[in-house]
Amino acid sequence: MNSTMTPEQLSTSMITQNITPTTESENGSSDFHITLLVIYSVVLLCGTVSLSLMMHILKSSAASATSITVFNLIFAHFIFLLTVPFRIHYYVTNEWKLGIQWCKMVSAMIHIHMYMSFLLYMIILVTRLWPHYSRTRQVESLGRMQALVGSVVMWVIVLILIPSIIFNFYGKTDQQDSAHCFHFAESMNSNKVLNYILSTLVIVVAVVLTALQANVLWTLYKKDRQECRSQQDFGAQLKSLCFTLIMLICFVPYHSFRLYYIEQPELEPINEVLLSLTTFNCLDMLTFLGRRTFHICLRGRTV
Repeated sequence: MNSTMTPEQLSTSMITQNITPTTESENGSSDFHITLLVIYSVVLLCGTVSLSLMMHILKSSAASATSITVFNLIFAHFIFLLTVPFRIHYYVTNEWKLGIQWCKMVSAMIHIHMYMSFLLYMIILVTRLWPHYSRTRQVESLGRMQALVGSVVMWVIVLILIPSIIFNFYGKTDQQDSAHCFHFAESMNSNKVLNYILSTLVIVVAVVLTALQANVLWTLYKKDRQECRSQQDFGAQLKSLCFTLIMLICFVPYHSFRLYYIEQPELEPINEVLLSLTTFNCLDMLTFLGRRTFHICLRGRTV
């Protein structure tokens, strides 16, 4: 049996071996891009509607510690949504034409948005939980000024200090391919400890706050089982429970996977999909407002 190969057959075999892995890699990357394109398109559309409805309600609301925090949350969502069209364009064209520095900014913004949202959720939840566990009602009297000062400090840090840190330290990598973006897995090697700490902290805090919130709701329900739904405090705590559920659904799965991904950078496409799912917290305003949104909107149209 003749096992020799002609030069033409050998050349064809070598070309097939070289092309097949690349083609499979491109097909896999294309599948992830389609998934990311769908997710970010839904987030952009629904997030814009959510923020518009919330602004329509809050424009006539009295200033309080909670409403100021919600305004900050809206602004954080708004800044992030401004960067989503750049992601959508990249996943449609499969080419980045805006330079590595803007790529780093857009890439970092999803993380900034996630951790800022998480921080603001914590503030809202702690503000509402504190009176039930400390047996004091002095939070609202001091909270307004603290919220205003805290908001100013927070946005000064976010809008001035963080961009300079991003341009100098975020996404440090030897890859100079300016036609591609959002590939900074290799840069995690120098920040493994920080990533472990942040992911563990988010998981623990989210679980603890959910347990505390559920305990408060159960306590209020036991006090007055029949009339609890008509009580303002119970309604506020129920909305807070929605925030904790958003933290569990949007943030905990990503950070749980991240604990494994830190040592497995080749799983970057899966990490990107889970990271994109965290952006569904932009829809939190719809959950926060509930039926009151549509009543007020309809009332506004008839005026």
